[in-house]
Amino acid sequence: MGFSWLWLLQWPVRALVLLIVSALPLGVEVDSFGVALLSAAVIGLLGTLLVLPLKAVLALPWAITSLGGLIAPVTWLYNWLITVILFALAAWLIHGFRLRKGVVSAVLGAVVYAGLSAVILGMLGLEVSATRASLLMSTTPLG
Repeated sequence: MGFSWLWLLQWPVRALVLLIVSALPLGVEVDSFGVALLSAAVIGLLGTLLVLPLKAVLALPWAITSLGGLIAPVTWLYNWLITVILFALAAWLIHGFRLRKGVVSAVLGAVVYAGLSAVILGMLGLEVSATRASLLMSTTPLG
């Protein structure tokens, strides 16, 4: 099955995951399934469009703190920072998708959303092994 078909199948699943995240006491609020659908699409689109620019902006601090990639956990933290930024930006852009506790909700919501999405999509056999964003985040160093 091609990437575009898998993405279309993933989209409503990711929207349901976002509704699950909003049901947890993390401070993430989503008004409806329609808002969740739009939010899931925007999160994916932002990830595709902004991963490289965000990595460029964070390249110098990443290079210094990770000693040029020698300290792998630092790279992991910067990748999660990018995930949190994308999640928060989507909430800022979409009316009906809110982060009540600000940064705390963005961090917790992004981590739970990414983790639950990976588990559920994997269980359903819908996980794309190398989407553009995950390929970039896993193989391209920040610097």
